Amino acid sequence: LRLIQFDFYTRRGDFAALRNKVRNYPSRQEAAPIEDAATEICFAVDMACIWYWKEALCLQRSAATACLLKSYGVPAQMVIGAQQIPFKAHAWVEVEGRVVNDKPYTPETYAVLDRC
Repeated sequence: LRLIQFDFYTRRGDFAALRNKVRNYPSRQEAAPIEDAATEICFAVDMACIWYWKEALCLQRSAATACLLKSYGVPAQMVIGAQQIPFKAHAWVEVEGRVVNDKPYTPETYAVLDRC
């Protein structure tokens, strides 16, 4: 359902609302074990992306992952980055400074524009 929700934001081009939704998403006070929750939620989002009827973009996938992690009390941040030549933008999720839904070297490839 989160993939659908964030698909509506991207379709409308309402990236500010998407960013604010992720930034202000409520976090549970009692945290689940971080490593277990991150692994399970990232796997669940990957499976949902496989069954999603169209390609899930990195922004949509990362927003859904960050919100789900926050709902389990995991201190997740969606990170948006870009590189200049060739121009590319990308989004990923970090927990305690560690990339959880992408390659671990992703932050070395992109300059960070925002964390939410």
